[in-house]
Amino acid sequence: MAALLVSPTLLVLTVVVLYPTIMALRESLYGTKGLDPKTGFISDTEPFVGLQNYTDIFGEAGERFWNAFWNTTFFTVVTVGLETVIGVAMALIMHKAFSGRALIRASILIPWAVPTAISGLLWRWIFNSDGIANALIGHQILWTTEGFHAKVAVIIAEVWKTAPFIGLLVLAGLQVIPREVYEAARMDGASPLRQFWHITLPLVKPALLVAVLFRCLDALRMFDLPYLLVGAQKSSVETLSMLAQNEASNVRFGPAAAYAVALFVYVLLIALGFVRLLGADVVGDAGGPGRKKRRWASKRNRVEVPA
Repeated sequence: MAALLVSPTLLVLTVVVLYPTIMALRESLYGTKGLDPKTGFISDTEPFVGLQNYTDIFGEAGERFWNAFWNTTFFTVVTVGLETVIGVAMALIMHKAFSGRALIRASILIPWAVPTAISGLLWRWIFNSDGIANALIGHQILWTTEGFHAKVAVIIAEVWKTAPFIGLLVLAGLQVIPREVYEAARMDGASPLRQFWHITLPLVKPALLVAVLFRCLDALRMFDLPYLLVGAQKSSVETLSMLAQNEASNVRFGPAAAYAVALFVYVLLIALGFVRLLGADVVGDAGGPGRKKRRWASKRNRVEVPA
């Protein structure tokens, strides 16, 4: 019965996840149409090259791949770090009881509701040479050209848009914390900072970890915002997704599939490492080693009350 009930979900996952992944792996083993390196003749079909696409990625010709790899990693670390701090602050503000709280909540969540394409065009207008950003700082900076300032523009736009997502999930975790815990802490003389560090943060940790995990996986696949804000084939902001799309748009489907597979493996390793290191219970393993450890600790701390 359990297999029968789960079968529709498994069928959908097979069609939209498993089959495209297998086809991408297969496509990455083929080269581009054109001159066959073995025969020297023009071929209408894609020649089988084995692991040649992967050796090109990680070999001497992989400078563009490594540049995109470090850009992707840099954007992920910086944006997710800033979004976590700002998102927690947003959640604490939205959780407070004050007049006009509903209006504040709606205004904070508006950036997250804006489509990424619209957000990219909006920030491109802001970062124009004669835009609002240059008018505020009083300097003429070409934000949408090559350079570190292009990275800064992408980070600002990304944090503005997705920090409310973390704030929303953290707010859901804050609302399930009993108020009696804070009342007992205040009676014991705990300051607001100690309450946040020893009560709020530990109790909201599961929701925060899930939010950070989702944002890490999403940031590693970043494509549309830098593509619209700065442009394609800009080495300062080119990510792995942009690199794969550029290869595919030039009808080099084999190298494009190899880049996509490399990104897939990178995202998979980050997800597994995140779950292992931070202990996010996203798999629901009730019989795992963590459960046994907690059960042993509860037995150790059990107090025998005499009759």
